[in-house]
Order: sequence, then C-alpha cells, then structure tokens
Amino acid sequence: MATVAVRKKEVTRDLDHCDIPYYVSEFVEREVGNDYDSLKKLDDLIDKLSENKKQLEEQVLTVSSEVPKRIQNALKNAEDSKKSLSQLLEEEALLSNSINSHLLKAQPWVEDLDVLISQVEEIERHLAYLKWISRIEELSDSIQQYLMTNNVPEAASTLAFMAELDIKLQESSCSHLLAFVRSTVKFWHKILKDKLSSDFEEVLTQLRWPFVGPPQSQAVGLAAPASAPDVYNNLEMLFCQLLKLQTSDELLTKPKQLPEKYSLPPSPPIILPIQIMLNPLQKRFKYHFTGNKQTNVLNKPEWYLTQVLMWIGNHAKFLDDKIQPILDKAGSSVNAGLEFSRALVMLILEKLAADIPCLLYDDTLFCHLVDEVLLFERELYSVHGYLSSFPSCMHILSEESCFQRWLTVEKKFALQKMDSMLSSEAAWISQYKDITDVDEMKVPDCAETFMTLLLVITDRYKNLPTASRKLQFLGLQKELVDDFRIRLTQVMKEETRASLGFRYCAILNAVNYIATVLADWADNVFFLQLQQAELEVCAESNAVSKLQLGQLASMESSVFDDMINLLERLKHDMLTRQVDHVFREVKDAAKLYKKERWLSLPSQAEQAVMSLSSTACPMLLTLRDRLLQLEQQLCHSLFKIFWQMLAEKVDIYIYQEIIMANHFNEGGAAQLQFDMSRNLFPLFSHYCKRPENYFKHIKEACIILNLNIGSALLLKDVLQSASENETTFKPNQPSAIAALNELGVYKLAQKDVEILLNLRASWPNTGK
Repeated sequence: MATVAVRKKEVTRDLDHCDIPYYVSEFVEREVGNDYDSLKKLDDLIDKLSENKKQLEEQVLTVSSEVPKRIQNALKNAEDSKKSLSQLLEEEALLSNSINSHLLKAQPWVEDLDVLISQVEEIERHLAYLKWISRIEELSDSIQQYLMTNNVPEAASTLAFMAELDIKLQESSCSHLLAFVRSTVKFWHKILKDKLSSDFEEVLTQLRWPFVGPPQSQAVGLAAPASAPDVYNNLEMLFCQLLKLQTSDELLTKPKQLPEKYSLPPSPPIILPIQIMLNPLQKRFKYHFTGNKQTNVLNKPEWYLTQVLMWIGNHAKFLDDKIQPILDKAGSSVNAGLEFSRALVMLILEKLAADIPCLLYDDTLFCHLVDEVLLFERELYSVHGYLSSFPSCMHILSEESCFQRWLTVEKKFALQKMDSMLSSEAAWISQYKDITDVDEMKVPDCAETFMTLLLVITDRYKNLPTASRKLQFLGLQKELVDDFRIRLTQVMKEETRASLGFRYCAILNAVNYIATVLADWADNVFFLQLQQAELEVCAESNAVSKLQLGQLASMESSVFDDMINLLERLKHDMLTRQVDHVFREVKDAAKLYKKERWLSLPSQAEQAVMSLSSTACPMLLTLRDRLLQLEQQLCHSLFKIFWQMLAEKVDIYIYQEIIMANHFNEGGAAQLQFDMSRNLFPLFSHYCKRPENYFKHIKEACIILNLNIGSALLLKDVLQSASENETTFKPNQPSAIAALNELGVYKLAQKDVEILLNLRASWPNTGK
C-alpha cells in the first residue's frame, strides 16, 4: 500500500491586509483537520455555508431597502416642524400687535391709577405717621396715669418700651417724628430717673453707703437696723426699676470717653443703678485728686491708686451678697463687683491721661508712676479678678508718646543697674557659694542680678494689651542681653592672661547661665505667643526669608536664638582658651616624658612591681591640679565640656608626639600601658565611669604595642595580606577590620596599626 505524505501548509495572518485567507485556513483546520474520514462531512459543510451566505445576502438587501425609508421619514418630520414654527411665528406676531394695541388704549387708565395709588400711599404714610404719634401719646398718657397712681414700676416698663420704639425708628427719615419721640422719652426719663434716684439714694443712705471706712465698720451699718428687711426690699425694688431705665438712659446720655489715641476696648455703659451708687465716690475722688488740693500731687500716684483699691475691697462683700442676687433675679448678665471696679478704673484712666503729660520728661516721677501703676494692675487682677478685656491702665501707658518714654526710661535705668552690678565688689562671687546643693551653676552675682532684671522687665510688660507693644519690649530685652554680653566680653579680654583665674571662670559661668536661662524661657508659653506674633509681623512685612519663617512656624527656633548663638560662641571661645592654656602646660610638663628611653626599659618580668615613670609625674600632676582647680571654679556642665576637650587633645598629643615618635621594646610598651591605664586614665575616673573611652588612640595603641609575639605576627600577616589584595583589586578589607575589632581596636586605621606594629623593637627571627 502506497502511503502519501501530505504536508500542511501554514497560512500566516497578515495584519495589514484582509484576514479572509487566514480565517478560511483556520475554519478548514478546525472542521476537517488531518482526519481524512472527516472529508465525508464536506457536503453538509457546503450546504451549511450556502445557507449562511443566503441569510447574509437577505440581511444586506433588507438594510439597503430600509435606509432610504428612514431618511424620507426624517425629511418629512423636518418639513412638518418648519410649518408648525411658521404658524407659531404668525400667532406670536398677531398676539404682540394685540398687546401693543391694548397697552396704547390702557395708557390713560394707567396714568390715572398711578396718581390714585400715589395719593393712597401718601395717605397711608400720613396715617402711619399719625398712628406713631398716637402710639407715643398713648404711652406718654399711660406713664402719666401710672405716676399719678404712684405705680412707678409700670411707668418704668412703659418708658422702656417707648425707648425700644425710639431705637426702631432710628432708620426713619421722619426727623420731626424722631425728635418728638426722643423729646418724649427724655421728658419722662428725667422725671422717673430723678424720682427713682432720689429714693434709691435715700435707701443707700439708710445702709450707710458708701463704705469709706475700714471693713469692720461696715458690719455695724449693715446688721444693726431693725427695719433692715424693709430697707433691702426697697433696695431691690428701686434697683430693678432703675434697671428698666437703662435703655432710655443709654439713648439720652453719652458716656464720657477718652481720646481714640488710647485705643481703649469697646465696653458697654455702666448700668444706671451702679452709676448712682458710684456718685458719692466719684465726688470724693474728684474732690481729693483734682484741682489744688494737697492730696493732688504728681509725685504721689499711689494715693489715688490705693484709694480706689480700698474702695473696691470695702464694697466687694456688699456687692456680692446684696446686689448680685438682684441682678441675677432680673436676668442680667452683669457682674456687680466687676461693674463697680470698671467704673472706678475709668476714674483712674482719666486721672492718668491728665497727669502723664505733666511728668513725661521727669524720669524719676515718670518711673515712679509706672511702678505704682503696675503694682495697682497686679492687685486689681490678682485680688479683685478684673478682666483683661476691660479698659485698664496699660492702655494709657501704651499710648505712643507715653510708651516710647517708658521704653527709654526702662532702658536707661536697666543700663544704670548693669553698671552698678558689674562694678560691685561682689559682682563675680556667687551668693550661694557656701550652699553646695544650690550652687550647682556657680552663678556670679552680676549674672543672677541681670537675669532677675530681665525677669522683672518681663513681668512689667506682659500685661500690655497688644502684641506689637510686647514685641517692642522684647526687642529692648534683646538689646540689654547683647549689651551685657559685650560688657562680659570686655571684662573677659582684660582677664585673658589669667584664663584659669577666678574672675575668668566666673565670666564663663555667667555666660553659660544666661544662655541656659534664655533657652528655658524660649519654651515659656508667653514667649511662644510672642514668637507667633513675631511670625505674623514678619510674614506681613516680608522681613525674613522663607526658611526663617518656616523655622519660626515649626518652633525650631525661638525669639532668643540670635542671643543664645552669640553667647554659645563666646562660651566656646573661652573654654577653648582655657583648654589651650592647660594643654600648653601639659605639653611643657611632658617634655621629659617624650624623651623617655622606651627601647631600653626593663620588661615587666624583670621588675618586682611596676611603678609610674618618673618623667610622667610632672605631666600628670599638672593635669590633676588643673582639673581640681577648674572643677571648683566652673559649673558642672562647663567643666564636663572642658575635661572632654582637654582629654581629646591630650589623647592625640601623646599618640602623635610620644607613641608614634618612638620605638618600644617589650618593657617600654608595658611601661607605657601602665602609665596610661593606671595613672592617666584614673585622673578622669571621677568624672565618668570609663575614662579610657576618651583616650581611644592611646588605649588602642597600647593594645597593639603589648600584643604577644604570636598575635602580633598573625595580625601583621592579616594586614599585609589585606594590603596586597587591595592593590590587586581584590579587596579583603572586612577580614582586616574584623581582626582589629576582635582585639578591641576600632578607632585606629589599618595603616596606623601597621605603623605601630613596626614600632615594636622585639621581633623574632622568622627566617623571612
């Protein structure tokens, strides 16, 4: 049987041309494949494909016949819409003509109606005007009837309602009506106020108001009368009736105000009954502290300030116990004690506004006035609970000319104080030198006095009403700090030759103390608020860079950063000068030690007991004496920096000038290690637990020099192999580092260790 090999030819898909050959090939492959028996299906397959072809042709014919019909329908709809639009336009034109014709016919009627409507509106206005007049007259008649029947409470309520109507009419342009209402309110207000005031004053007299004597005398006046309940009932009734007159009183009475230059915060008028209660005290104040009275003198502001504080204190209990319940019952939010205090403080403000221009250029009087005002403010706020939102004496002191004078005087007296504190005999002596627990900072008297001065200045200006004024005082404090720093620098330069002397150390302690306190103040809430205010001012004026603004906003910096940086720089310079001085002494004392014959020293086995090298004694004695001296003269934090800086310099000096400059036999290496670990390092053991960590060069050099022969040879081979691998670009550095770390060597570089190994004199003959 002959076999025929049929090779299937693949048809590739052409993406750029028709895909029919590809699809036909795929179809035949899927339906027939390599199975020759499936060729029997060809007839059915041809019939099926013919049927599909016929269906597709019918669908094409159907679609081609339907498209023209749809287009015809769309055109017909468009024609119908066009006809409808034309009809609507014709109807719109007819309707427009009809409306225009109607408007022309109705125009005379409209004009007649406008005239009638205007007349009606005018009549309505006249009627409303008359109704208002009638309403006011009715209220006026009612007040008259109430007064005739002695029904004062209802008369007061009616007047309050009339005053509210007056307020509602303020937007009206009817000037005559407004004048009529206002005159009516004024008429009845005067009658009611005079009557109620007279009765109220009579009741107050029965209560022996005001209480100008000591608090003990008040008890006699309040507790004695048998008719006290009736008196207090009358007090409550009249107080409430006077409260009803408050609205009309505010309409008719303009409160006395100080000029705008004082920038007082807005505050409501004092309520009428409290005004009446204050009348006798205001008369007394004006009698004693105005005009040519002996009590009215510029150099005694404490007289009227103390008097007002006494009045507030004397009346506080009565106001809280008797008046406040009346206000609470009447539904008023007023605090009787604060209202009373606010009214008396206004007397003080008027007095200050009148007196300050007279003593503005007399430093002594002005400074005394400011001191007394600040004491008054402190007691007013702390003892009597006065609110910071009320007008206060600080608003008067914040007026531009007065404030600038205050700044000038404050700076002048601060500079004088600085002169006296620096020239004092005890300027550089600590007040607490005999008290160990307190004298940790070893602060000289002048530095502590200066910081107390700054703290007092802060207390004096922290209650100023505006942030801008506080920032000006902050600027003054910065100036004073910088001035004091310059003075300290000048004194320090005079003491430069004796940089280890008592005064030099005292100056260094002073610089450190001031920087430390300023850093603490930077975290204080008050100065953080000033920092925020400074940030806002700088942002508005573009006075600083975006970086500085960001630092201020993120609290990375503080308001004292510039001053602290200058002080830290001065501190570092002074410490460096001290370290250099001691280091020079150490180097001079170490000259003999440098010349020690390290190659010929006996080994440890040849000595019964190891002892300190005699040539090292001067160096170690110098170190010991200077460390003890400066430990006593410097504060702990400064001394810590000092000995660490000195240890670093001594470490490098001994390593470079003594160890690296000599060769060592076994005995010399052992002696060096004994001198360092048993004598040098313990000098610093009083100041830290592991002093050898501050002498890493020396410690690690001693480790290398004192390795036994086997370990030294092995280390030398490892380092040599590492160097060779590195030169042939096959780095094996980690193995060398691991070997050094295993021996306790971390600081020294590989090359330094190789040099130290070569400084060893006793190497065995290995035959190499």
